[in-house]
Amino acid sequence: MAEITDITEKLRAQPRPVKADDLVAEVKKLMAEQLLAALYRERIRTIRTRSYKLEAPAKPVSVEILHTLLGIELKIGKRRLLCPDLATARYLSVFARLGLSEVAVPYDITQISRLADELEASWFRMLMLADHLTDARSVRLRNRVRTGLCQDQRAEIAALGAGPAVPQFNQNTKQRRKT
Repeated sequence: MAEITDITEKLRAQPRPVKADDLVAEVKKLMAEQLLAALYRERIRTIRTRSYKLEAPAKPVSVEILHTLLGIELKIGKRRLLCPDLATARYLSVFARLGLSEVAVPYDITQISRLADELEASWFRMLMLADHLTDARSVRLRNRVRTGLCQDQRAEIAALGAGPAVPQFNQNTKQRRKT
């Protein structure tokens, strides 16, 4: 945390006005491998996944997880998506907040909860750092930094892709080891 306060003091001591792009780059540098795109690239796209059409709008909309009589639903703006469980809804909600249209979902449902925890922690840490670096600055700058971070992460994740609609299965049925 001392590292963050040092950076904040340096930014405040600069004679020129701070730009939103500079703050976005600073948040990306501080988070490094804990950014959403890095987690997506290293933890999600390396395992067997299936693609899921989320079709979330790029503009900021409210994202809620609803517990209904029919089960768990993810509400994105005015649309509702039925989710099989709470972990999947939490996982998809992070990508819905970013405004992604398609995302990779792990085929192994036991991994979704852990990944949802990491993604939510990364999302909230990214927003907290943006708020901290824009503390005592205008609300407009804060919003521009948040928007810039979301656009950057959305572009990086979209570039990585959602993978195949159906995961590839190993059809080998032989019990012997290959040498």
